Amino acid sequence: MNIAEQEFPFPAEHASNVFGQFDANMKKIEKTLHVTIIFRDDKLKLIGGEKDCDRAKHVIEQLLLLSQRGNDITEQNINYTLSLSMTNEESAVTQLDSDVICHTIMGKPIKPKTMGQKKYVDMITDKMIVFGVGPAGTGKTYLAMAKAITAFKANEVNRIILTRPAIEAGEKLGFLPGDLQSKVDPYLRPLYDALYEIMGADTFAKNMEKGLIEVAPLAYMRGRTLDNAFVVLDEAQNTTPAQMKMFLTRIGFGSKAIITGDLTQKDLPSGTRSGLDDALHVLKNIDEIGVCNLTSKDVVRHPLVQKIVKYLEENYAQNITLSSLGEKFYSNSSYISRVFKQKTGKNYSDYLLDIRIDRAKQLLVSTGFSVGRISDMVGFDNTKYFSRIFKEKTGVQPIAYRKSGGKDSV
Repeated sequence: MNIAEQEFPFPAEHASNVFGQFDANMKKIEKTLHVTIIFRDDKLKLIGGEKDCDRAKHVIEQLLLLSQRGNDITEQNINYTLSLSMTNEESAVTQLDSDVICHTIMGKPIKPKTMGQKKYVDMITDKMIVFGVGPAGTGKTYLAMAKAITAFKANEVNRIILTRPAIEAGEKLGFLPGDLQSKVDPYLRPLYDALYEIMGADTFAKNMEKGLIEVAPLAYMRGRTLDNAFVVLDEAQNTTPAQMKMFLTRIGFGSKAIITGDLTQKDLPSGTRSGLDDALHVLKNIDEIGVCNLTSKDVVRHPLVQKIVKYLEENYAQNITLSSLGEKFYSNSSYISRVFKQKTGKNYSDYLLDIRIDRAKQLLVSTGFSVGRISDMVGFDNTKYFSRIFKEKTGVQPIAYRKSGGKDSV
């Protein structure tokens, strides 16, 4: 390989922001793109293969442009720009930066941070009903609520209605104090948190008192017609087909509905089909209905959580505890537990369990290994416990899953 050198001006005042603390961002660019970066006297020199140097220059130019616009360069910016550079799409990063939806009460701009999120936001603008499907951390609910509040402030709709199924309500809420609204409030708390951040507690409370903003469990939607409203159904994977049909038939004139969900996080009883699955199958080819499938590339997470997720995905077969994660990442275990649950919607143990079951499903279909061996390969000490958890997650025993060719019953 021929070694090339490229040199170009780089303003010193942006060096610390772009290259990161202790040059961490610079080192990541060097390692990923196989170049050497030297910064001296307001000039940047790149040494490496010609194509690698070109790619590194384009990445750095996009990051510099973000910095010049007043952005703090985060690890997510670095990782996403580098991933886009592999397909020569790194210029999309600065395009995303200009697509501001609205600002939080503290003045922070809310905007899509990935191409998938931009597609989702554009779809919300153009379509009457949009399904946003993808893993936790992709901004499905937060971006939908930002669009809802923007439409409300622009008088495009008369009210905002935010709802989600309280799946635990059937068994547990009766033991909690207060009326039904008080009982379901804990399950609606993520929606309240986003509203407070974007709109402010006082403005939210005033509009709530006037009935212009409503946060309610899905059961409250029955028998209503929702005209001139922006309606967001969150956690739709936990609806039954009957509940989903009920919700979709509530949408009236001048309304827009956003349905968000993660098909890998179903909390429905074993054997119950998800209404989101049914709706996506039936409605996928209708013009006024958009379906946006967000992926792991669209996940925007806390840097510590990103590292833990990567570690879990690569070491799922090991005995991993909160204490061992604390030692590995030099953090307090209770802090890790709190931040991980806040950013992913799951406890670390549930997240790890899902990874193990997904890997076991792959092995059951693609290999002839015994259930006991697969149980051991994915990190379970006890085959009976593995089989029980597998059935809870999929609705079938491992052997039945293998015989069906990889079909869950849920």
